[in-house]
Amino acid sequence: MTSLIAGIAPLVCFCKIGFQFLLCVLVTDFVSGLLHWLEDAYGREDFPITGRLFTRPNILHHHNPRYFTRHSWLQSSWDLICLAILILFAAWLLGVLTWHVWAFAILGANANQVHRWAHRTPNENGWLITFLQRCHILQSARHHAFHHTDPKNSHYCVLTDVLNPFLDGIGFWQRSERIIQRLFGLRRRPDTSVPSTMQQLNPDERQLVPSEELAAASAGQRLRAARHRK
Repeated sequence: MTSLIAGIAPLVCFCKIGFQFLLCVLVTDFVSGLLHWLEDAYGREDFPITGRLFTRPNILHHHNPRYFTRHSWLQSSWDLICLAILILFAAWLLGVLTWHVWAFAILGANANQVHRWAHRTPNENGWLITFLQRCHILQSARHHAFHHTDPKNSHYCVLTDVLNPFLDGIGFWQRSERIIQRLFGLRRRPDTSVPSTMQQLNPDERQLVPSEELAAASAGQRLRAARHRK
């Protein structure tokens, strides 16, 4: 009996570590979705620092989803790398720098890379990434396409295909927006890449949209009209 327990102990330990790693992946995926949602819903282009560094590229991405696939890993991930370093440093100072924190930081730093893969073709990604996407280990292009389907207010998590159906199924993001509006009076930023959203804005609301976004929206409408005529 003792030998049997000793024999299965490594297997139990392996399963325990595997389960903890899976939880790290899901927590990181949720945090990536949370940051993505905050950026989409409340980021403004006219904010002093975050507007230029984060919101403007995000708006461009909604108008031209494949644009950021031209960027290198460092160009698309530098902000997350900086955040990961801060998290690791804080965990080290607090004496809680475990492998779980390392896993969270490494996965989080590469969230935009997984996001880029979801916007690239199988030929661009190569056989390994394509295989992992088809096995639903990494988020697939088909799954992420729902986020870029009007009204573009769902499927915020970018690492896996697991959490989005659950979070969107319970209306997590929409409920959160309603709570924030009731508590703080903050409304979701209009997405100028969604034609129906622009049509619903009254003149006062349109004045709050930066001129660059209005120009991008007009350009996007002309492009869609040209495609429709073809």
